[in-house]
Amino acid sequence: MGRLEGKRALVTGGGSGIGAETVERFRAEGAQVLAADLRGGDIECDVRSREAVRAAVVETVDRLGGLDTLVLNAGRPVVGTLHELSQEEWDDGVSTNLTSIYLFVQEAWEHLAAAGRSSISLTASVVGLWGSQNQAAYCMTKAGVVMLAKCLALDGAKAGIRCNCVCPGFIETPLLDDFIDAQPDPAAVRRGAVGLHPMGRLGKPLDIADGFVWLSSDEAEWVTGIALTVDGGLTAGIYRG
Repeated sequence: MGRLEGKRALVTGGGSGIGAETVERFRAEGAQVLAADLRGGDIECDVRSREAVRAAVVETVDRLGGLDTLVLNAGRPVVGTLHELSQEEWDDGVSTNLTSIYLFVQEAWEHLAAAGRSSISLTASVVGLWGSQNQAAYCMTKAGVVMLAKCLALDGAKAGIRCNCVCPGFIETPLLDDFIDAQPDPAAVRRGAVGLHPMGRLGKPLDIADGFVWLSSDEAEWVTGIALTVDGGLTAGIYRG
């Protein structure tokens, strides 16, 4: 028996990076799982659109016979100081990183409540716990994800719906690669990022996927409302090597 045997799961942002690794880990642990993504995955879904979100939930319930596990991982970086950031970037960052959670919760809630002993897991970030220069909007959205996890935990308790979030450090994903490659000296930025982590490396998608496996399993049945930091010691304190 796998740790997620019998679970019926939907993972957003499941076409690459953390989401794709989470899908693979869930399947390895016995879950039935579908990956929703704007490109790739099992279900094409623009998480900013209520119609697309509703269709993804309906398809998941139809194909899996129900839904008891959500991993809302879809997100995007938003780079720039607040006084320089365009409203288009602000609006799209909020829509992708925060409003998508609102939409999925609304569309999936009745199914989660009907299943009982359900869970919602969200991808936040270490920059949802402390600030980062030139990323005000991104930090704001990820801090919002942390608070949504806490409030959803309270709102879902009587219905048997747990909610938690994972706060990754710097993870080797296409999103991080694109961010680093856009910098004037990518090699220096990468070395600096590695050096921030006391454990001496950037994180791997598997590091975060394993956190989602635990939070979604019955091993965590008395765990709700937490922000699980998986960051190689990044937020433990100042590290000088």
